[in-house]
Amino acid sequence: MKSNKKINKKANWLQKARESWDYKGDKRPPFATEPKKGQRSVWDFPRPPIIEKVAKRLTIYHKGNPIADSCTTIAVLETASPPTYYIPDKDIDMGMLVRIPEKTSLCEWKGKATYWALKTIADRPVAWSYPNPFPEFEQLKYHLAFYPQYLDCFVEGMQVTPQPGRFYAGWITPDLVGPFKGAPGTEHW
Repeated sequence: MKSNKKINKKANWLQKARESWDYKGDKRPPFATEPKKGQRSVWDFPRPPIIEKVAKRLTIYHKGNPIADSCTTIAVLETASPPTYYIPDKDIDMGMLVRIPEKTSLCEWKGKATYWALKTIADRPVAWSYPNPFPEFEQLKYHLAFYPQYLDCFVEGMQVTPQPGRFYAGWITPDLVGPFKGAPGTEHW
């Protein structure tokens, strides 16, 4: 009986979390920056999020040491956030990383996340993954996303700007306009 209560409580939480957002990508709010030719507004990205295949070369370094190099990544696009890139684990030097067993979180769209740190700095997460994502995000399995706040992340050789805040990990490139979720007061976006 207890397990049914837990299941129902989790299902209720997921439903409430999915319905709690103010913006869902169906129209830009008045404060959104108008994109110029060749730019995309993060306010046009949908909620629930979608996955987009990316053929651009993404590279990640820590203090000059390569961690990842891939031309077959996927991006999760979600209203108000710059893309979060997920790199296949086969394109990552997994020997540089260690899983943080006690750290997890739950995304209402993707499922339960596990976190990864550099072996040299084992107490700070630099990446996360979804080993058993919800069915809609099955493509994220065997991929890791990295925080550009703590690493040197590049798209086609151009260093990205990290998304504001410490929780989100979108990669801001010149072809994107915001404002971007992550700064204080934007949690409801």
